[in-house]
Amino acid sequence: MQDLGLKSVVTYTTRPIRSGEKDGREYHFATVPEYMEARDRGLVIESRCYQTVMGPWYYYTMNDGQIDLEAGSYLLIGTLESLLSLQAVFGKERVVPIYVELDDGERLLRALNRERAMKTPRYDELCRRYLGDEKDFSPEKIEEAGIRDRFDNTDLEACLGRIRDYILKLSLD
Repeated sequence: MQDLGLKSVVTYTTRPIRSGEKDGREYHFATVPEYMEARDRGLVIESRCYQTVMGPWYYYTMNDGQIDLEAGSYLLIGTLESLLSLQAVFGKERVVPIYVELDDGERLLRALNRERAMKTPRYDELCRRYLGDEKDFSPEKIEEAGIRDRFDNTDLEACLGRIRDYILKLSLD
């Protein structure tokens, strides 16, 4: 989405890095003490904690200089919970959701294939996450978040094209 002038924001997590991931690309990988220190210093804009089969994992957005709304527009991957938190901090008019969805079967298949590629697959965590996502992204929560426009990710290139058109339309309004 760089062709639209959007800068990417890389969020943080305390979960272990997965095979094929690179620190600073998918996430900034941090330790729990690093998260706690940043939170105590007031640098954490929003955060969520998931009770996984391997213990608690934190996901968060940090005020680390990546976001300057006076200098540009940004693209950030998050959850409904992070969306609502960011809207509370920056304003609903400045934080616009782009909701990407996928058929449950395909989503589960992609997650299974990703897990199979791991050195030590954690199918129990895959199941926990799938069931957690079912609750976290329920139709009621999507509606509560005010999301009206959705983008199907069955075909990545087509999905990106629809999102690009949507963003261009928003910038013209």
